[in-house]
Amino acid sequence: MFRVDARTVGVSDARLMAEIVAARPVLQTERSVYKPAAGADIPHDSATRTIRALGQDVMAGIRKPPPPARGLNGAWPYAPTSYLRRWLFGSDPLPVSLLAKRGITRSDTLSRLVDRAVTTWPGGAGGNGNGNGNGNGNGKSTGTPTAMAGLIRGADDPLERKQAVAMYRRASATLCDGVAALAGNALWLMRTAPEPHQDLTTVLWETLRLLPPAWMLYRNGGDAYAGLHPEIRPEDNVALLPLLMHRHPDYWADPLEFRPRRWDAVADPEKTPGFMPFGFDGARCWAKHLVVPLAERLLTVALDHGLTIRSPRQDAPVPLRSLLSVRFEASVGS
Repeated sequence: MFRVDARTVGVSDARLMAEIVAARPVLQTERSVYKPAAGADIPHDSATRTIRALGQDVMAGIRKPPPPARGLNGAWPYAPTSYLRRWLFGSDPLPVSLLAKRGITRSDTLSRLVDRAVTTWPGGAGGNGNGNGNGNGNGKSTGTPTAMAGLIRGADDPLERKQAVAMYRRASATLCDGVAALAGNALWLMRTAPEPHQDLTTVLWETLRLLPPAWMLYRNGGDAYAGLHPEIRPEDNVALLPLLMHRHPDYWADPLEFRPRRWDAVADPEKTPGFMPFGFDGARCWAKHLVVPLAERLLTVALDHGLTIRSPRQDAPVPLRSLLSVRFEASVGS
């Protein structure tokens, strides 16, 4: 445990992290996807429907052919983020599909305009008023709308529809951004391995250890944490740091080495001491069951098409933003 600044403490000890997470439920304001929308809290049943719908859309996306691999050319993780959004949500009619566009979500003004357009769009997410999702008259190619879009179309009242729009935008962005970051981090780390490793699942678990996209979990301060450590005060906010815990020699042999084989005989990686890729019980990532399969599928597409990293072998920027992601340029073969 260490002090970051006058009002924030950082924690990298596994036992103390577990005690902090168990001390109280996670607040909605501490979970970006489920923070209030349209002036009201997101109901639990609405959040559950969103998780299920997103799961359906990801599983359907994994089964269908991916877009042309040339979409992975350019700056990572931005290129794979746009690629994933097109892969998973490209069948939705306009303007619904705009909710998942990276250029839209980066602008608060554009996001509000698109949200308003979807909320008032005739026929809802079906695009043509009869709910069959064929995209006629909206400039989109034919296709079956996603289950996420169906939640917008099936909303019973204006508030529910506004919240369904917000959940579509947040959930699609969170998933695609996180998977793109994980896949990019894995590609970068794979270049450091002494020999090629064919099991992409273990590659991804080792990547989640060394370069976890969710490198910090932030908790607002309060009395619930003050008794857990003598230096944590009620007014202190708490930063839980898996990035540091995953590199601690008390938990890991050769902690700074990229060794995917350390996971070969591990039946359930999430039960490994000192490992928190998706949070603890009661505060786990809502999309954890989707992230690794989708990242593996994305890596397979990249490797099958001869993706090459066009950056120096050892150095790449890794800004400490909400997601920890290596930044590099890449291109796929012809």
